[in-house]
Amino acid sequence: MIEQDWLSERFAEHQDRLHAVAYRMLGSPGEAEDAVQEVWLRVSRADTSQVENPGGWLTTIVARVCLNMLEARRARREDAAGALPPEPDTPQPSVHPNGQAGPEDEALLADSVGVALMVVLDTLTPVERLAFVLHDVFAVSFAEIGPIIDRSPAAARQLASRARRRVQGTAGASDAAQSAKRDIVEAFLAAARGGDFTALVELLDPEAVAIEIRGAEAVAAFFAGRAQAARLALVDGVPAAVWLHRGQPKAVITFTIDDEKITHIAIDTDPDRLHDHDIVLLGTGNTERR
Repeated sequence: MIEQDWLSERFAEHQDRLHAVAYRMLGSPGEAEDAVQEVWLRVSRADTSQVENPGGWLTTIVARVCLNMLEARRARREDAAGALPPEPDTPQPSVHPNGQAGPEDEALLADSVGVALMVVLDTLTPVERLAFVLHDVFAVSFAEIGPIIDRSPAAARQLASRARRRVQGTAGASDAAQSAKRDIVEAFLAAARGGDFTALVELLDPEAVAIEIRGAEAVAAFFAGRAQAARLALVDGVPAAVWLHRGQPKAVITFTIDDEKITHIAIDTDPDRLHDHDIVLLGTGNTERR
């Protein structure tokens, strides 16, 4: 009982960091939570008599769990011919119906790569991703990373270096693309609030679809004068809009953009799906956390 109490205390002490590691590794709040739960199942059955560094031990376990999940995800994608990977999530200060961002979220926010990093990470092999994230984001040594991926410290260093070059080479272009989409979404919301029918039509593809409405003029007529309570936001790292009621997300509006024109607008009000989104409210030059 004493050992179990000690283990529970150490796990609670490091749980925020474990979740942050899993979140950065997997790019999904739901999968990160699953990984942390799996860590607890493993450590609750483990012999802790030889554990001298609980934080390092737990980080090693969550890294191995995430590596297994990444490899399984990669295998599923290879089996699904032609399937596109899901949009990556981006750690940012979050608006969740059930909680607040913690210290580890603040650390991730300080990371300057932001959305672009998560986009690039999704293209790396599982071992490249693990080596890069653990070393460059969480300062885990290559001597500790090597055994996790069954490589030497030197090989782990090479994997991280390869991943780092890819991140540095593509992050700027990805951020630029996200910025362009944000500008279009922001302009759409402004035109909708102001009832500017002409501006809305200009932003929409002639064959644009929203809900069951088709055609730029019909979609523009539907949104003109609406969206008064919609806020510009990052939803899972992608520019979108969120409707809030009493500070809680009640609807997410997502935009598909092609050749600088909005081709599709979707509105999601499902509570379960809203719960899983990572939402950052955006203002003029700042972000807002709730």
